[in-house]
Amino acid sequence: MRLEKRGTYLRKPEWLKIRINTNQDYRGIKHLMREESLHTVCEEAKCPNIHECWATRRTATFMILGDVCTRGCRFCAVKTGRPTELDLREPERVAESVRKMRLRHVVVTAVARDDLKDGGAYVFAETIRAIRRKAPYCTIEVLPSDMKGDDESILTLMDAKPDIFDHNIETVRRLTKRVRAIATYDRSLAVLKRVKELSPNTPVKSSIMVGLGETKEEILEVMDDLLANHVDIMVIGQYLQPTRKHLDVVRYYTPEEFDELKNIALEKGFKHCEAGPLARSSYHADEQVGEESRRRHDELINQTEKETGTD
Repeated sequence: MRLEKRGTYLRKPEWLKIRINTNQDYRGIKHLMREESLHTVCEEAKCPNIHECWATRRTATFMILGDVCTRGCRFCAVKTGRPTELDLREPERVAESVRKMRLRHVVVTAVARDDLKDGGAYVFAETIRAIRRKAPYCTIEVLPSDMKGDDESILTLMDAKPDIFDHNIETVRRLTKRVRAIATYDRSLAVLKRVKELSPNTPVKSSIMVGLGETKEEILEVMDDLLANHVDIMVIGQYLQPTRKHLDVVRYYTPEEFDELKNIALEKGFKHCEAGPLARSSYHADEQVGEESRRRHDELINQTEKETGTD
């Protein structure tokens, strides 16, 4: 079944219903976020998977550098404007929250901060280091903007050695100018390639949204471009219109179509692919860490159990 756009609004199909789970883990994480005045992309970007991640998988995506973005991408629900917030104590507060929540995997993302010379790379790096000190058993994924492709900023961030580097290309080449603000298709590819050059053993990931008017051939072109720039992991999810002011959904892909795209991605050579109506860049991210990070994580867990006498 293929749902096409009719008029100005396309009704969501049955397979996009979200299971709500507000158990104690979910409520505890939400309370701590408010208590520490922290932002999460889970809430700010209206992620459909927040209940599964917080309540079941004990993963969360922190949004550092404030909650006002300097870019105005037409798909994104995050506020746009002139940021005033830069809290250099934020890395420690994030790390302490990760420790208190006993998170197994954390994704650190941020609003785009084009007002900062390094695009926020220093705060990203300090956040990684703070989490390593306070919650060494937790694996860390970073999801920054393109930082305008600045090599020094990329070096600053990667010097902190995240377990996964993620930068989203978001859409196909033809639609980039319409969908994204400031970011370009080729600059995103260049950032992904540079990260892999700097850290060959770090899994590199990128995501696209479908349902914005792209063709299947264009999606396959994105796959080829990502592979040519040494991306290991691809995520393909359905674009969901956050408000009527944002880009319209042109059509909804069926679960069967996502399965087909996943199989194609794996056949082409991606080490891992998440594809589905609700798949997002941080979806099931805890399953995507590399062997080196997983081994370090398991060793620390075993060490902690021995020291505390638990099993």
